[in-house]
Amino acid sequence: MAHHDDSQNPKGSFRKFLEHLSGAGKAIGVLTSGGDAQGMNAAVRAVVRMGIYVGAKVYFIYEGYQGMVDGGSNIVEADWESVSSILQVGGTIIGSARCKDFRSREGRLKAAANLIQLGITNLCVIGGDGSLTGANIFRREWSGLLEELAKDGKIDKEAVQRHGHLNVVGMVGSIDNDFCGTDMTIGTDSALHRIMEVVDAIMTTAQSHQRTFVLEVMGRHCGYLALVSALACGADWVFLPESPPEEGWQEDMCIKLSENRARKKRLNIIIVAEGAIDTQNKPITSEQIKELVVTQLGYDTRVTILGHVQRGGTPSAFDRILASRMGVEAVVALLQATPETPACVCVQMTQDVQKAMDEGRFKEAVKLRGSLCPSGLECASRLRLQLNGRELRQTNCNVGVVNVGAPAAGMNAAVRAAVRVGISDGHKMFAVYDGFEGFAKGNIKEIGWADVGGWTGQGGSILGTKRTLPGKYLEDIAAQMRAHRINALLIIGGFEAYLGLLELSAAREKHEEFCVPMVMVPATVSNNVPGSDFSIGADTALNTITDTCDRIKQSASGTKRRVFIIETMGGFCGYLANMGALAAGADAAYIFEEPFDIRDLQSNVEHLTEKMKTTIQRGLVLRNESCSENYTTDFIYQLYSEEGRGVFDCRKNVLGHMQQGGAPSPFDRNFGTKISARAMQWISSKLKESLGKGKRFVSDDSICVLGISKRNLVFQPVAELKKETDFEHRIPKEQWWLKLRPLMKILAKYKASFEVSEAGQLEPVQHRGPEEPAAI
Repeated sequence: MAHHDDSQNPKGSFRKFLEHLSGAGKAIGVLTSGGDAQGMNAAVRAVVRMGIYVGAKVYFIYEGYQGMVDGGSNIVEADWESVSSILQVGGTIIGSARCKDFRSREGRLKAAANLIQLGITNLCVIGGDGSLTGANIFRREWSGLLEELAKDGKIDKEAVQRHGHLNVVGMVGSIDNDFCGTDMTIGTDSALHRIMEVVDAIMTTAQSHQRTFVLEVMGRHCGYLALVSALACGADWVFLPESPPEEGWQEDMCIKLSENRARKKRLNIIIVAEGAIDTQNKPITSEQIKELVVTQLGYDTRVTILGHVQRGGTPSAFDRILASRMGVEAVVALLQATPETPACVCVQMTQDVQKAMDEGRFKEAVKLRGSLCPSGLECASRLRLQLNGRELRQTNCNVGVVNVGAPAAGMNAAVRAAVRVGISDGHKMFAVYDGFEGFAKGNIKEIGWADVGGWTGQGGSILGTKRTLPGKYLEDIAAQMRAHRINALLIIGGFEAYLGLLELSAAREKHEEFCVPMVMVPATVSNNVPGSDFSIGADTALNTITDTCDRIKQSASGTKRRVFIIETMGGFCGYLANMGALAAGADAAYIFEEPFDIRDLQSNVEHLTEKMKTTIQRGLVLRNESCSENYTTDFIYQLYSEEGRGVFDCRKNVLGHMQQGGAPSPFDRNFGTKISARAMQWISSKLKESLGKGKRFVSDDSICVLGISKRNLVFQPVAELKKETDFEHRIPKEQWWLKLRPLMKILAKYKASFEVSEAGQLEPVQHRGPEEPAAI
């Protein structure tokens, strides 16, 4: 994922405070190059503001490398306000161009001369692999270029001494996510948002006419967008460059499509990456696929090529946060760099993938790619292909699935994945309706493969969910488990699900029916479940908050000098308020985890009063619903209104339940699908251990929370998580995102000290083993 964590080892952790980081006398140039990607502006904004914050001069280099070669008005000093209001804008405000001149030494000589004139010896390049390769060549040639310029009398000897070394930091901005050594590139998540918006719209029309749609998505050499969007919409078939279909795929695909139609499925979706190939390296085009379906099956088939829509539109919350963090880290890395620091960008591995594909070594290509991870490919095919009854080994095990707590977008994707993986493992799957309360009343039905079709894109909880805990229904729930012979339980939900799991665990002594494998998958907008960095539903809620803040900011910029106070959900957990503030570019975020008093409120008012004297005459303040008993949203609104009288006026907005609704974001669909599939695999392996032994599960490790921690999926016994939980406030005692607090303050122009993450040390990238799940 996009965060580094050094909370495990606070004493020896890599701590460098900003006091030691001075940019005085240094100049940083920032450019965007190659294809544009949503989120590039957030990165530019972070580089400019962090640079200015530490006392460096920051220059925009317009039109990528072309601007560097042409010089003059293409290289302009940036100030704080020049990056205001760009966080929510797609593309790049400083322009990007493909540049032939920079490929020649003459071009690079001109570029070096232009940079030296302004004393720029630190470059921050945001682009794809071509742009970063160019930057690396430039860095290697730098001293030679300077000597040549001095020899030709274009610069003096002193300049050669003074600017003898060029530091370069590259950030990968590319919607394809085709770069090795990084899980997510800037723009990928936003491109998935565009694809899913189109797919959701197409599904409604395809449903009406019983059509087949072939959708072509971008990705010349990388199938990431195709694979993830296929997982996220439950496509019937997907074609990727790295994993070509086996010989005879035409027949397999047609059989699959007609089987789905026979099961009363009214539409088929086939997703093709633009670079899809067969095992002979011949292209597989969307038109070819359409012809095949029409001639073989006679289905009404349409092709939609998404094209540049995928690059456009506003960046998602994830991309804004990722790009802001990368931008700040880039400045830190530049200021800490010495001539000995190795260039840390993995262009070589990315080129190795292409070479492996060209030579037909496709398995190796998938391994090298990292972001595709074989488990993702396997997951896609398991959820897509229902084996016929004869191929399935029945286990005679019944597995129950229940949703608990408040609804969260992505719960349905998780239920669908669990049901399909469970059926393909040979179990009977039972859906429990309306949480533990429904469980006690016997609202339980067997659920089949086709029953969960089309669930991934649905918001809320189709099974119904309640906050009720199982404690007062233990007898009834045990009786229902006995009646339906439930051998394992998958619970999908938030903090109530976690508390429920603890109660069931404690009741094992009295009720042997609970001595079965139980696993919980975290799903709550609050993101407050111990044992997991992320919960299903939090990303969708964050995007809702960010979109709303964008609109509110727009209204505020129309009415000058206005401050908005926005209340977010989350119980006592400040995740949504904090991350929402970072993604929306807010001036402050009040959260429970960081106590504040009247002096803090006063300094925020003074900060906003100062801000109103600049050209940015609007303010945005987020407040978590339970951050303080007495400093309520109304109190803060009244305080601001009184203190700001004559300088700014105030409005307040409580976002409320819109944060729980809406279609799930691509991240939540995909995360829900993968984590739930993994939970079912765990259940299957536990049940396999006990086959025929009539084993009772009583040990702690048979009742777990499955969470994501530092990019890995981890099962943790619920008993062990107790000590990590603040039960009074329903939050984990340690939360990784609190380390991002200073980031928001710095980007909003407060004085704050910033602790560089461990990645500030820029370790060389390791080849990841196949067992480690890559980015979700």
